Amino acid sequence: MVKREDYINKLTQYVKNNLKKGYTLESLKWALVSQGHSRMEVAKAIERVESELSQEAPVLQTKPEIVYETEPSVDEKKPWYKRILGL
Repeated sequence: MVKREDYINKLTQYVKNNLKKGYTLESLKWALVSQGHSRMEVAKAIERVESELSQEAPVLQTKPEIVYETEPSVDEKKPWYKRILGL
């Protein structure tokens, strides 16, 4: 069991390092599976990475304030007959 945990820890570290490089979880998952790693162990490593990253994520202390702004109304252009007649 110790070897298996060590193996999953290595996979977890590999996934974390490559996420920092910009790879997606999906691409890393299929790369590891295509290299011969077990889907089950890759899934466990990805679950660990997700849980570790969620614990490291900062917690927002305040709610963001949403501000609605409207565009100023644009004066419609008068029809040609009103411009000629001066209406």
